[in-house]
Amino acid sequence: MNINHWEIGGKKLRSRLIIGTGKYADQSILPQVMQAAQADVVTVAVRRIGTSGLQENIMEYIPKNAVLMPNTSGARNAEEAVRIARLARAAGCGDWIKVEVIGDARYLLPDNQETIKATQILAAEGFRVFPYMNPDLYSARALVAAGATAVMPLGAPIGSNRGLQTREMIRILLSELPTIPIIVDAGIGRPSEAAEAMEMGAAAVMVNTAIASAGDPVKMAEAFAYAVAAGRLAYLSGLGKQQDAAVASSPLTGFLGRD
Repeated sequence: MNINHWEIGGKKLRSRLIIGTGKYADQSILPQVMQAAQADVVTVAVRRIGTSGLQENIMEYIPKNAVLMPNTSGARNAEEAVRIARLARAAGCGDWIKVEVIGDARYLLPDNQETIKATQILAAEGFRVFPYMNPDLYSARALVAAGATAVMPLGAPIGSNRGLQTREMIRILLSELPTIPIIVDAGIGRPSEAAEAMEMGAAAVMVNTAIASAGDPVKMAEAFAYAVAAGRLAYLSGLGKQQDAAVASSPLTGFLGRD
C-alpha cells in the first residue's frame, strides 16, 4: 500500500498534503499546484465560494475531483463559525468543515474555547469537524470529546512561514492522543519543516503561504509532496535513537592492541 494512502472523515485519500488556496497572485495556477502536490484535499474560505461578479469565484479553479474542506475563516466566535459552516453545507460543499475561530487581529491565534463550542455543535449536526487550534493538550482532549474528526494545531502563526515553533507541544499531542489524526496547520514555511512534522508522526500537514508566496508555486508544491512522503516513510521506518555522546560506527576493541 502506498505510504501516503489514508482514510479520514469517510474519505480515502492518496496524499497527506492538504493545500490552501489563499494568497496566490494568480488563482488560475491552482490546478497545476494541486497536480504537482499530488494533493486530494483543498481548503477554501466559505466567503470565497460562489461570490458575486465583483470577485472571482475560487471554485472555478479547484479541480472537480478535489476533496473540499471549507473553512470558517472570518469567524470571531462559535456562533459565527457555526453559521458559516451551515452556509457551506447549504451551498453544496459537503459535511467537511475546518473550524477557524479567531478574535485576535494581530497574531491571528485561534480561540480554543470558542472552537470547542463550535465543534460540539457542528459534530452533533453531522459535520466532519477539523478544528484549527493552539496546541494545548487540555483543549485538544476537549475537541476530541466534542466530536472532532481530527485536530489541527498550528506550527507558527498563520502566514508567518516560521516553521514548527510549537514542535514540543505538538509532540505532546501526538503522544497523548494516538487515536486521533493530528494535522499540522499554519506556519510551515519550508518542505524540510513539513518533513519534520511527518517524521514526528503527524497524520498530514496543511500548507498555503509557503507555496503561494514561492517564486515558483508549482515547483514548490512538488517539493512539498516529496517532503511529506519522505517524512512519512522516515516515521514508518523508525528513526534511530539520539545519543548524548558520540558512538563509534566501527568497534575499536582488539584493533592495534586496544582493549
